[in-house]
Amino acid sequence: MMKISTTNRVLLLGAVILSAYQIVIGIDNLSTAPIIAYTIAFGVLLVAALLLLLLGFHAWDAAVVVIGATMIPLALALGLVWEHFAALRIPALILTLGGFLAVTLTRLRPAASKTAMLVLALTHGMAGVIIFLLPIALALQGVTRPLFSLVGLGGAVIGLGGLALSFFKVGKPIIPQETLYKILPGLLFFMTLCFVIGFKYG
Repeated sequence: MMKISTTNRVLLLGAVILSAYQIVIGIDNLSTAPIIAYTIAFGVLLVAALLLLLLGFHAWDAAVVVIGATMIPLALALGLVWEHFAALRIPALILTLGGFLAVTLTRLRPAASKTAMLVLALTHGMAGVIIFLLPIALALQGVTRPLFSLVGLGGAVIGLGGLALSFFKVGKPIIPQETLYKILPGLLFFMTLCFVIGFKYG
C-alpha cells in the first residue's frame, strides 16, 4: 500500500478542518432537516479524511467505505432539495433512503458485482446531478448569490471521485489504484473548500 505524501497529509488536514467548520458554523441558519442532512454529509466527509490522515489508504479497504462514500452525495442532495424545493421533499427523502438501502444491500452480497456497480452508478449519478445542477441553476436565476454555484462544482468533483472510488471497491476500477490514491486527498480538499465557500457566500 502506497504511503501518503506530506502534501497530501496537509490537504487531508485541511479537509478535516473545513468539514469541522462547516458542521459547527456553516449550517447554523437553516431549518432542522437540511441541518441534519448537511451534518451527516460533512460528518462522513470529516471521518473519511481523518481516517486517511491517521491510518493511511488501507483504512479504506473495508466494504463499509462504499456505503460511507454514498452517504455524502445522498445527504447533500437531500439537503439541497429540502431547502429549495418544498414540493419535492418527500420524493427526495424516499429516493435518498431507497438509494442508501440499495447500496447497503448490494454490498452485503459481493458476488453480485454487476448489480452492485449498477446500483452505485445510479445512486451516485442521481445525487451528483442534483448537487451539480441545482446550485448552478439557483445562482443563474438569482435565487442565490453567484458563489453558490461553487457547491455545484464541488458536487461534480464528489460525483466523479465517488464513482471512481466505488468502482474500485467493487473490483472494476476506472482509473489505476495508484493514480486514484494520489489525487484523492486533493479532491477531498478541493470539493470541501468549494462547499464551504459556496454555502457561506452563496
